[in-house]
Amino acid sequence: MQSNRRSILFLRLLLLLLVAWSPASWWGGRGWGATAVGVNWGTSSSASHPLPPSVVVPGLLQANRVSRVKLPDADPSVLASLAGSGIAVAIGVPNEMLRSLSSSKSAAVSWVHDNVTRYVSSTGGGSVRIEFIAVGDEAFLLSYGQTFQPHVVGAATNIQRALTAANLANTVKVIVPCSSDVYQSESNLPSKGHFRPDLNKTMIELLSFLDKHGSPFVVDINPFLTFQQKKNLSLDFVLFQTNSHALSDGPNKYRNHFDMTIDTLVSALSKVGYAEMDIIVGKIGWPSDGAMNATPAVAQIFMQGLVDHLQSKAGTPLRPKRPPRETYIFSLLDEDQQSIKTGNYERHWGIFTFDGQAKYNVDLGQGSKALASAHDVDYLAQKWCVVNNNKDISNASGSASEACSAADCSALSPGGSCSGIGWPGNVSYAFNNYFQLHDQSADSCDFGGLGLITTVDPSVGDCRYTIALGTSFSTSIHQTLVARWSMMIQGGTFFAFLLLFVWC
Repeated sequence: MQSNRRSILFLRLLLLLLVAWSPASWWGGRGWGATAVGVNWGTSSSASHPLPPSVVVPGLLQANRVSRVKLPDADPSVLASLAGSGIAVAIGVPNEMLRSLSSSKSAAVSWVHDNVTRYVSSTGGGSVRIEFIAVGDEAFLLSYGQTFQPHVVGAATNIQRALTAANLANTVKVIVPCSSDVYQSESNLPSKGHFRPDLNKTMIELLSFLDKHGSPFVVDINPFLTFQQKKNLSLDFVLFQTNSHALSDGPNKYRNHFDMTIDTLVSALSKVGYAEMDIIVGKIGWPSDGAMNATPAVAQIFMQGLVDHLQSKAGTPLRPKRPPRETYIFSLLDEDQQSIKTGNYERHWGIFTFDGQAKYNVDLGQGSKALASAHDVDYLAQKWCVVNNNKDISNASGSASEACSAADCSALSPGGSCSGIGWPGNVSYAFNNYFQLHDQSADSCDFGGLGLITTVDPSVGDCRYTIALGTSFSTSIHQTLVARWSMMIQGGTFFAFLLLFVWC
């Protein structure tokens, strides 16, 4: 009898442990434990020569003990590289797909099968630990108008149904990343925060959906852009400096911009009946080039202040001892094809340079150790394209402008790392970036006879004349197709493989 009682107690204890450690329980309740820090890893289409996933995963993510990563899409080569790594993954649904996924349940089923089920159930090279599907990328941005807004909740609903049908709803959660411009406070006080009036109906539908399925609210924060736009906002306040002037809001005092932004959202959630909804920060970072105050030194101050604040678990005045459950730093690597509509700094969000070299140090999970940089990086030949000083270069600026229309010259911006090299150094910089963009082909260093290929590094001080990686954008497309082919074979999808073969 005693033996049976012990067996029953053991089984009950085992059951409790399984429930406590199951993925569903992580999201089933409020008041979570320690906050986690992850990184955003950009898509290959935003970089002309992306660092291969086979280098990124072991050399940057695992070497620095990064526990979670957020992707803008479901790139097959990236997901294949994450298989068996144990890293928690959030995959994105691009805005351009929202309409079709909202209008077609079968499209959502196909998307979940191709981009989720195939990877989480893979056994050959290990499964991918997909925890989130991020529906849309800041689809409610004010500048987008009604382009994507009507399709977001419908797409999220159909994805959720597809996950349920695939028996994945308990392990994979649907989230909807929102820019911080979905809420506002005219008085600049967090307590007065509310959602944008034009979003009221849609936001109620979204929050109802998230609450029903135990999903958090995901907000993307851009403190650098806010600092640029608001002239009365001090840099110290944004950088978590203890000597910054505190903002008083009734009984609450705000000593940094981060807490103020989070609590403005908390107030907005409270006003519509979702005061306790959990929050994840989907994007937050600081650029290191391309503008004033965008330097590695300032970026490190911001990042260290952010991580220290999160690790302190202090929370915010409206949510003491309850910081955002997860925070994803934007971003892992620089991306030289990123849109620069809001500023040239947009191509320099990376903690690491495009080739995986750490710009500064911040704790991503590696603790007190310095960040590990990528090793065994495959570069093109050690050669650069510069202006030929033996030619008449009085009109070379026109050629430089033409080069910059295609290549990345953002470091030449005022305040940028190459802004002080003068003329004709800036012409050489433009020539070289165009040359590297085109895989160092001889004709890409012609410029009407004004270009000259050299093996002497023309870098000056902090201004680095780069050498491109051996993996160009076209090569990354090939790798993506190969990875997709491999996953199709593993999954036994012969018909899809046959279509891909014919298409190629």
